[in-house]
Amino acid sequence: MRSRLSSLVTILVGLAAGSHAAHAQAPGGPPPKVTVAKPVVREIVEQDQYTGRFDAINFVEMRARVTGYLEKINFVDGQNVKKGEVLFVIDRRPYKAALEQAQAALVSAKARQTFTTTDLERAQTLSRSGNISEQVTDQRRQASLTAQADVDSAQAALNNAQLNYDFTEVKSPIDGRLSRRLVSEGNIVITDQTLLTTIVSLDPIWFNFTVDEKSFLKYQNTLGIGMGETQQGKGVPIQIALSGEPKPTRKGTLDFVDNRVDNATGTVLLRATVVNADKFIKPGLFGIVSMPATKPFRGVLLPDDAVAANQDKRIVYLLGPDNVIQQRDVKLGPKVDGYRVIQDGLKGDETVVVNGLLRVRPGAKVTPETIELPPSKT
Repeated sequence: MRSRLSSLVTILVGLAAGSHAAHAQAPGGPPPKVTVAKPVVREIVEQDQYTGRFDAINFVEMRARVTGYLEKINFVDGQNVKKGEVLFVIDRRPYKAALEQAQAALVSAKARQTFTTTDLERAQTLSRSGNISEQVTDQRRQASLTAQADVDSAQAALNNAQLNYDFTEVKSPIDGRLSRRLVSEGNIVITDQTLLTTIVSLDPIWFNFTVDEKSFLKYQNTLGIGMGETQQGKGVPIQIALSGEPKPTRKGTLDFVDNRVDNATGTVLLRATVVNADKFIKPGLFGIVSMPATKPFRGVLLPDDAVAANQDKRIVYLLGPDNVIQQRDVKLGPKVDGYRVIQDGLKGDETVVVNGLLRVRPGAKVTPETIELPPSKT
């Protein structure tokens, strides 16, 4: 029985030793084959990503500016409209009558003014020859001034009547897309109270997002973001990916930084203006913005597959003299164009193992196959 157990242990030990030998270079056997390449070295800009939401530049709640019977609706729900298009028509007949009445009152006031002006001129002529008293002249002067005031009042009433008449046509104040109608034809609408519909502008569109205080200070130091006045469409270029998109498809410009840090969250609001010529983006959609975090600099790039872990360290394997492997500790940065930025540990002229890391160890010889990495993996 003991002999059988001893034999079983011997077999298991042999299998384990054979398995280990399969991963290491067998004594006297050929060195393992690996793929090596020079790092990609080029000018890059590190990017930071944040989640944000799109918002309309212009949002208008369309309300009635006069009270009346809603006679006609001139749009289809969700329609794109131009500034100045008539969307709603309120019954114009009462306001047309008020306008004509104001016009008639102005004509009457002007006639009185003409009469009192002529009467005053006549009194002034008679006063110079002493045929009329000064008191009568003053009375006619007062009548003339009163008539002029009546003309001004009638003109103001006419202007107000004209405004009310014009307000019976509710026009779009902006270019944009309408929501659904919130009131039907035949209803009575109330001045400044009845909400008729809403309209939003779509091109261009805003993208709002927040950054933490530490990152914001970094952007101020490296890029000058938030240090001066900005104008819409002029600022730091950014890119945005919509939900479900693997990479950014929309371009915009970071042109607004809020004037304070939010005390509750410790973040700063940033805003970009994004071109939306096809009107595909709607206000309220989420997106992921990629914005520059540094100025352009010479970067050393490697695939993630070329980086190994040694406890809490990150290492790469270099091809040394006589094809002997050397280990190098590195400091990693963000990903750029599908590659990992090597912030510290490499100069860029080294030859690095990019495939077959499990078959190498420091000090061992390998059989290298040299390839050239493309400038970008994306």
